[in-house]
Amino acid sequence: MRNNNVMGILFPSMHDEALSPLTGSRPLGSVPFGGRYRLIDFALSNLVNAGISKVGILTQDKYQSLMDHIGSGKSWDLSRKNEGLYFLPPVAMSDELYAGRVASLTGIRPFFRNSKEEYVILSDCHVVGNIDYDKMLDAHMDSGADITVACKHGGAPRLSDSLLLWMGEDGRINDIMLGDCPTGECDFGLGVYVLRKDLLTRMLDAAVSRNQMNFERDILLRHIRDVKICGYRIPEYTAVISSPRSYFRANMELLNPEVRAALFQPLRPIYTKVRDAAPALYGLHAEVSNSLVADGCFIEGEVSNSIIFRDVRIARDTHIENSIVMQGAIICEKTSLRCAVLDKDVVVKASRNLSGAEDYPIFIDKGTVV
Repeated sequence: MRNNNVMGILFPSMHDEALSPLTGSRPLGSVPFGGRYRLIDFALSNLVNAGISKVGILTQDKYQSLMDHIGSGKSWDLSRKNEGLYFLPPVAMSDELYAGRVASLTGIRPFFRNSKEEYVILSDCHVVGNIDYDKMLDAHMDSGADITVACKHGGAPRLSDSLLLWMGEDGRINDIMLGDCPTGECDFGLGVYVLRKDLLTRMLDAAVSRNQMNFERDILLRHIRDVKICGYRIPEYTAVISSPRSYFRANMELLNPEVRAALFQPLRPIYTKVRDAAPALYGLHAEVSNSLVADGCFIEGEVSNSIIFRDVRIARDTHIENSIVMQGAIICEKTSLRCAVLDKDVVVKASRNLSGAEDYPIFIDKGTVV
């Protein structure tokens, strides 16, 4: 199908509660990841790589950092005279009203009405992956489905609204549950849906008229017998951010060359905000092993199995292991970090020892002085 007949809608604020240590001042989609990216970069790049040139970002609150990161969309080739990138703020300031996906979509009905595209891809921003939407759109058309749900097989993420699926041999979804998987492993949704725009608006109208605001329960589950809903198992590597532990683990997996090769592909690049900075500078006493270090850093201590974001300063006689240090952090001398996640602009004074565990990392809030 021609992808200029498809538009994308992103939900950067869905699942904020899953990563509360990092979403106090930003939506989930704006959370830094992998040394230089934000979580929304993956969802946005997947749409752009499929040739989709009209993307709406449905904001809720705390979206200043998101707008600063994305700007006009130039880094994703979405700064255009026609179509391109749209920020879609809420028409009301009630958090209760916009707690559900249905209410948020209803608030942008004029945007749908003024769009010529026939199909819509709805996507959350809690999945890290390089997903080929061309194949998913082809599968949607070939199956004759009314709605296609992107899914994976395995242990379902522990989210309050995890979508659990049971499919027949033809890919049609026969049953849906919300919550934890009772069998350990099953097919679970990734928060990505493909459907016709007119079908979406009709279902939204019906749900709102009954004061039903949960997309999965009040639209998918309610209409599972009325419309053909199919699952599409994503073959590419994906990591679902559903908790602080899963965020830490997904970052640490980037230290595996095979994961990096699967995630960052030359033909389907992951775009992000471009920043021109000097390369990282290493002092005479620096020892860095198996780590990702972004540009603009100055390192004099010992770093191993860690991810260091831009403009981080690490003094002498420091030891950083299995940790994530975000942009602008300053680590003073004789400090030890193990299994720690430091948000932006954190200052760790001299002779401090911060230690967590791989299954329970310690998080330090943005701008904190320890």
